[in-house]
Amino acid sequence: MLNENEQYRNLFDKRGIKKIIQYKTKSKRVYEQSVYDAVETVEHIWKQGDMYWRLASIFYGDPNYWWVIADFNKRPTESHNKIGDVLRIPTDLSEALQVAS
Repeated sequence: MLNENEQYRNLFDKRGIKKIIQYKTKSKRVYEQSVYDAVETVEHIWKQGDMYWRLASIFYGDPNYWWVIADFNKRPTESHNKIGDVLRIPTDLSEALQVAS
């Protein structure tokens, strides 16, 4: 959507622009926990240096699917994990995408 709201005038002036394009956050269907529980997973114990994109690269061969692991565990960023936490990583990406998207 196009934002020309006067409320942002100072910001626009600082940036030398008159408007910005903003994107809506995609709404997500929320499933019962039983739907998540039915997806086959492997457990991964969070350790120092872990990153969602690295795990996605290892498990799915593509770091762009990092958000599937984050969504599936209801931990949107790495900072929501601490060393020793157990993450469930879906083994079948196509099945996980049906639940996570």
